[in-house]
Amino acid sequence: MTGVGGVEKLEVSQISSKQPGPGMARIRNLAIGVNFIDIYHRTGLYPLSLPAALGVEAAGVVEALGEGVTGFSIGDRVAYAGAPVGAYATARSLPASRLIKLPDGIEFRSAAASMLKGLTAHMLLTRTYAVERGTTLLVHGAAGGLGSILVRWAKHLGATVIGTAGSEAKADIARSYGADHVIVGRNADLVSEVGSLTQGVGVDFTIDGIGGDTLLKSLACTRRFGTVASIGQAAGAIPSLAVEDIGPIRSLSLARPSVMAYAADLTVYHHAAEALLEMMQKGVCTEIGGEYPLAEAAQAQSDLEAGRTTGSLLLIP
Repeated sequence: MTGVGGVEKLEVSQISSKQPGPGMARIRNLAIGVNFIDIYHRTGLYPLSLPAALGVEAAGVVEALGEGVTGFSIGDRVAYAGAPVGAYATARSLPASRLIKLPDGIEFRSAAASMLKGLTAHMLLTRTYAVERGTTLLVHGAAGGLGSILVRWAKHLGATVIGTAGSEAKADIARSYGADHVIVGRNADLVSEVGSLTQGVGVDFTIDGIGGDTLLKSLACTRRFGTVASIGQAAGAIPSLAVEDIGPIRSLSLARPSVMAYAADLTVYHHAAEALLEMMQKGVCTEIGGEYPLAEAAQAQSDLEAGRTTGSLLLIP
């Protein structure tokens, strides 16, 4: 990325590989995940030092190790997510502490599609709100990449899941993931429909990656003493909220959790990754909705930004 702005700021560059430094490992990426945070980095919402390579998750093989690295060998199958940014590359060096060994039963594409979104699901369903049997939650964008693993993981925990989707086709996809109910259309009366599905009580937990005006609707869909997690702004900036918007009458908890902050703690990162791999071996993973050559990263971001996709998108070097 050469500057802040539209996808025209993404350019293909040739950079020679170097021997990784102490504590580092060089990974040959075989599949790279595309995420909304990549778009936020490109547009400057989350600034990076320029020029910069984007990307926060990938999977591949170890091809070189720096001094002092233990526990890994050349040829190991690994995945990674979180900082440092720079996964849009055929190969890259990063701290060996970020690497997660992949079991033989988990293939590279699935790992690359699931790492960051799976860590996000773990953060939301275990740390932000302890989802369990009997929990009712509302998942916006239930046919998307994050939605696919959130719905499956929440159902595995015994929750009732209400999803939202922009079209009937996407609603069918969300149902295929296990959503119990899907509210269809951007102009749907979300508050009324959630009220009908919950006998007027509201959901226990709402996960809102849409932002814009949807966040206020999310608050209105959530029961007293429930929790709303605002995790993105695909539809626009997060509106300013007064304390009175969440309490005391509503008595809501509003969370603004960051998966990048969650993954920055190595102890938490490895614990969450272990839980994710266990879930993936049980079939709880992110659906792959599209694959693009690495050189077509701009097209992948354009499609994601425009809402033309379902599931997770991958770049293939």
